[in-house]
Amino acid sequence: MAHGHKSNEKVVYVGDSRVKKKGGGYDTVPPDYSAYPGKSEAFIPNFLLKEWMVGVVVLVGFLVLTIAEPAPLGYPADPTNAAFIPMPDWYFLFLYQFLKYPYVSQDYVVLGTIGIPGIAFGALLLAPFLDTGKERRFYKRPITSILMLLSLISLFYLTKQSWDHYTHELEKTNTIPEHHLREEKAREAAEKGQGQGGAVKEPAAIPIVDKNDPAMDILQARCVACHAVDLKGQESAGFPALVGVGDRLSEDDIRDIVTNGKNGMPAQKDSMSPEEIDQVVTWLAKQKAPAAE
Repeated sequence: MAHGHKSNEKVVYVGDSRVKKKGGGYDTVPPDYSAYPGKSEAFIPNFLLKEWMVGVVVLVGFLVLTIAEPAPLGYPADPTNAAFIPMPDWYFLFLYQFLKYPYVSQDYVVLGTIGIPGIAFGALLLAPFLDTGKERRFYKRPITSILMLLSLISLFYLTKQSWDHYTHELEKTNTIPEHHLREEKAREAAEKGQGQGGAVKEPAAIPIVDKNDPAMDILQARCVACHAVDLKGQESAGFPALVGVGDRLSEDDIRDIVTNGKNGMPAQKDSMSPEEIDQVVTWLAKQKAPAAE
């Protein structure tokens, strides 16, 4: 309806003022907003409700992904474990990879952790105020659409780069991820009856053979951080015991593991001389349980 008879006076549409007559006539259903040239639907509650519904769908989809692919729990942090490769949850891999670049780390770490992410989130918050055009179709909004596509491509690229680097490091150090080791140990425990509450007999303590061998000095300097001072290992952290290792592995297997590394054990071929490796391997091969009498 109009407020007066002036032709330039603003017209405010309040809906359909027609009244249905008895026996037929006008329809009481208000016309669509498109019936009014240049008008759109009301922001509150019509448009805002649609935005909320889209946000809910996206959030639920994201939560389903995080539940379907949960981040595996690792062992407690151990600063002495040089073979540990830190990794964030998969949905932060892009930011983890981004912070590896020199221009957003070290002296520029504030720029990488606060500056650029702040600009990105600030632009997202200001988008409704900066993009005030009436056109909603993405192909008629080239700047906004290009920025969106570049953002998606960047997220995909950084995530893939981070994961490829992680798998490469695992292969290079012959490391099995902690959650894989945990699953393997749980499966072995179930096969032995531990999963059903069955009591498992503790193995008898195995003594260290030839404690005065010079190889012990090398082991005390390099191996006790992971395998413990008494060489009984730290099973909870995935480090096996060295006592009795001669019963589990042949001398050739021990030499290969010490030289090239395996399952979190870093390769020693670059940090130990061949003579030291031979000395350690020979001593480890002698670590066997005493023969039963």
